[in-house]
Amino acid sequence: MSDLFIIGASGTKAYRTAMAAIAENIANAGTDGYSRRSVRTMEAGSSTATMAVYLDRANFGGTQVAGVNRAADPYLDAAVRNSSMALGSATARLRWLQDAETAMNDTGTGVGQLMTGMFQNMEKLAASPTDTSLRVTTLDSIKRVAESFAQTDADLKNVSAGIATEGQASVTTINQSLKSLAEINNSLLRAQPGTSAYAQLLDSRDAALQTLSENMNVSISFGAHDSAQVSFGGQTLVSGDSAASLAMTANADGTLALSMADGTALSAPASGKLGGLFSAAGTVAERRESLDTLAEQFVTKMNEWHNEGRTDAGDPGAPLLSYGGSAATVTALITKPEDLATQSQDGKLNGNLLNVTTMLRGTGSVEQSWTTLIASQANLLSSTKAEYETAYSRNDQSVAAREAVSGVDLDMEAADLLRIQQAYSASAKIIQVAKETIDSIMNII
Repeated sequence: MSDLFIIGASGTKAYRTAMAAIAENIANAGTDGYSRRSVRTMEAGSSTATMAVYLDRANFGGTQVAGVNRAADPYLDAAVRNSSMALGSATARLRWLQDAETAMNDTGTGVGQLMTGMFQNMEKLAASPTDTSLRVTTLDSIKRVAESFAQTDADLKNVSAGIATEGQASVTTINQSLKSLAEINNSLLRAQPGTSAYAQLLDSRDAALQTLSENMNVSISFGAHDSAQVSFGGQTLVSGDSAASLAMTANADGTLALSMADGTALSAPASGKLGGLFSAAGTVAERRESLDTLAEQFVTKMNEWHNEGRTDAGDPGAPLLSYGGSAATVTALITKPEDLATQSQDGKLNGNLLNVTTMLRGTGSVEQSWTTLIASQANLLSSTKAEYETAYSRNDQSVAAREAVSGVDLDMEAADLLRIQQAYSASAKIIQVAKETIDSIMNII
């Protein structure tokens, strides 16, 4: 009769543990990175008869908890890491390319439209070259274009600085994840597989890998006791309980450089948030370089045009603008209306103004180049938006596929809880029946 007590007790213990696993699932239904737990049971070893003359043909030992299962699929986990890596890159690039487009300012206060307004003022002045108010308006419009070049340069520099700041934050996050992984690896090597503690460590490991992948395109492999090994660009970042650190620097032109903490140079990340920031930084650096080139061309062409003309006093036109090496240094030099060289060399009052279209506008002009630059930025932003939408959709799909395996379904947990509760009650009933049977036998005796 004692075997009934043993079997019943083993059942209540096993099902109590199973109910605890279900309770853990329900409590963590909304916890990010949590993988569903379940208890794996096995038949307990039957007791051995000790009586030399007794041969037991039916000896049962009940059940016992063999371990804790963690619902996870390595392939689906890797798919989520890859999709989140692409999404992180697209998100970072989209954000900063939008800021770059805003900085380039294709509105009425931007370089392009102010330049068009300047040429329109010159056309008006050509119709009345002696009108002092129109001369003042023309000089003011030239000054506004110069100021707009400087403002655009300052705004693009702010974008570069913002990218660098976010890049540093991303590297800090990466280093924290690398350190956490090394600590988790150390704990995994000491933990017993199949336990709840081991399952918790695997959740923490996957969360750290997820954060790492969102920020950078690292290579991941797994070793003994599911410990993670991480590398990038041929450099080992995590192996066992050892973790390296990364460092990032911002160059003068706004581009970014990545290296190991010991100074070993690394290639630019191709994906992840940091990869997106590196890409955006390179694009903004190109825009700043193009802006400087256009500013220099604008100053050169305007001064050449003005030098071809003559002032009211018959003097060659002095430089209208100065350029000190960058768009930020473009400065208007002439402020007096009488110093504006509106006449041609033969004395025609509006002769030089009539040359504006041929010398300053049309094919290869700054005005046209600016329009091309704005169009290029708009096209790049449009393609990045499409890439972001695709990456977002793919990430949603991969997360949904993983959640179907690893996530907690409250309806299913409720059904399991009811089933386990009934099994627990049945095991308890076995103990009760055994007790009642022994009491009956004792009463007979």
